[in-house]
Amino acid sequence: MSKTTTPGPLPGPLPAFLQPRFLFALVAALTLAKLLAAWGAHFVEDEAYYRIWGLNPALSYYDHPPMIGWWIFLGQQVFGDTIFAARVLVVLSSAVGSLVLWRTAFVLFEARTAGWAVLFFNTSILVGVGGILATPDAPSVFFWGLSFWALAELQTSRNANWWLVVGLFAGLGLLSKYSVLFLGAGIVLWLLWVPEARRWFGRWQLWAGGLLAVALFSPVLYWNHLHDWASFAKQFGRAGSDGGYTLKYIFEFIGAVVGLLNPLIAVLAFMGAAKLAPRVWQRDATASLVLLTLLPFLLYLTYHSLHARVQGNWPAPLFPAMGLLAAVFVARLDERARIWRGLAIGGVVLGAVVACVVQLHAAIPLSGALGRKDPTHQLRGWPEIGRKIERIAAETGADYVLTSGYGLNAQIDFLLKDRLPVYQVNERIRYVMAPDPDPDSLTGTGLYVAEDRRDAHERFKEFFGSVELVAELPRTVRGERLEDIRVYELIRPSGMPLDPVGGTGPDGRD
Repeated sequence: MSKTTTPGPLPGPLPAFLQPRFLFALVAALTLAKLLAAWGAHFVEDEAYYRIWGLNPALSYYDHPPMIGWWIFLGQQVFGDTIFAARVLVVLSSAVGSLVLWRTAFVLFEARTAGWAVLFFNTSILVGVGGILATPDAPSVFFWGLSFWALAELQTSRNANWWLVVGLFAGLGLLSKYSVLFLGAGIVLWLLWVPEARRWFGRWQLWAGGLLAVALFSPVLYWNHLHDWASFAKQFGRAGSDGGYTLKYIFEFIGAVVGLLNPLIAVLAFMGAAKLAPRVWQRDATASLVLLTLLPFLLYLTYHSLHARVQGNWPAPLFPAMGLLAAVFVARLDERARIWRGLAIGGVVLGAVVACVVQLHAAIPLSGALGRKDPTHQLRGWPEIGRKIERIAAETGADYVLTSGYGLNAQIDFLLKDRLPVYQVNERIRYVMAPDPDPDSLTGTGLYVAEDRRDAHERFKEFFGSVELVAELPRTVRGERLEDIRVYELIRPSGMPLDPVGGTGPDGRD
């Protein structure tokens, strides 16, 4: 079977900017820029939270499977408890993922499509701008991409042993984020839809690969078994429609995908999907592999958007394949299709410029005028907040800090590391990988820190003899106020009842 599923001759020799040497240099340059931004920009709240996972490696965690925690742990072993350590493997995974995408596109199509796919992937806004953030999306995109590469090798080589590789990377993907389950659904759909693919059901490697994926996922299953299936309940509970159906979020979802993919590349991806769709109806194996492995997750996200908001990062695993779809369309354009070629080149330039500007802005804020509307606002003002809280702790003689929100808790924990213990008093299931604080250690003077919009100090009065506001600290960027951080002095006499982590304390669990 031919590698390409699209008819027509290729339009001339391979341009210099699609040559592997140029692409390698481009990816290396973008990776260096991301490493610099990863070193210079502060944590966003979720990253600071996942940093705590890295310090406490476990079989799994409440919010997600453990892979991002394991990646951060490995970075911390080399670079210490630093922001760069949390992000380094994320940045490198994007570079390796680009090479894998080139190989995938080359195997399924040819070098021209492979070159465009790498360009489109690296200049998508989410990858270019968010490619430094240490979140579960990074390993899920990486291992989804590796799984699809193994499927491409399987499709072209007809070597059943590739199913073992598919199972390996799919299992690692499931250790990254539950959304990789939809890739499994897409693989089953492809096997059922394409007549020539059905023969794989008779090969032991297919079933062994599936068992390998489940075996790799077993630590997450075991953790959930030990903790009343809490993580499954949290994440899979989103799949239901608990508020009825609405069109309120569907256009927001479409806009987020288009915007984060890169609007110009999104148009080309749609055209590429339209080009391959007739081949799917003809049950072409390669075209079906590309589109059907995307379909289940895309359908789920669309369904979810009909009753609740889809977070912008959720579709991230689809972006490499969407870049490939855009490349399938552009690679077959002839010289007369100047508008489409201009759109392709414009999309690459737009994505590269936006990525460079935003990464510079992330490390060194160019302006604070947008305030909280600036997507990078979570990065801002935290070191100064940390210094002020440390100064207040010294003045009051505080021996500990309490919080009631995981994002703020994580930021303060990083800022005060090795100086004061920091505990979130509610949602303690987030921290089952680490020991709970001993209530007897929370005597004398402490601090309660909260964002003004999430202040729960009234709920502390039952457990502390005194709860007194001592400071309101503005978190700012270039003089623009983002929010106020309130600091309360807590005084608890010895012997006063306290159960802040067992369920009866402030905002505790029942």
